[in-house]
Amino acid sequence: MTVETWTPAHAPATVDALPKRDTWLSIRRGLTGRCPHCGEGKLFGRYLKVVDRCAACGETYSHHRADDLPPYLTIIIVGHLVIPAVLWTEQAFSPADWVQMAVWVPVTLILTLLMLQPIKGGVVGLQWANYMHGFHPSGPDDADPTYVPNPEGSRGG
Repeated sequence: MTVETWTPAHAPATVDALPKRDTWLSIRRGLTGRCPHCGEGKLFGRYLKVVDRCAACGETYSHHRADDLPPYLTIIIVGHLVIPAVLWTEQAFSPADWVQMAVWVPVTLILTLLMLQPIKGGVVGLQWANYMHGFHPSGPDDADPTYVPNPEGSRGG
């Protein structure tokens, strides 16, 4: 069985042949919730729902694959902020356990909710800048050599 991959005639074969995109600028735009391409359009339609297309420049984001990286990074960052603060508070003041819980559970929850969306935007910006996953001109999933495009344009499952 032969599997054909979809590569448009106008699309460069490798990432090296594609125009260079400013990675840090794209990440910074994503962190602020803006389109990594133009910096004008909103990247999120709802809290964590990335828009299908930028309203300003038309860049398509419906095929991004941030997956588990934003929550993972959020856990790492919040953990590195909260755990030292908890340990320092315990050493310096020795408060009752219920006080520790009353303070640090809400702090952890608030920090997590505040950081999750910007981190996801930064990950989408990183993917866009490096032509990762669906941002490569060869198709929605350049990492899958068995990819065959769906003529109806739906993503499926």
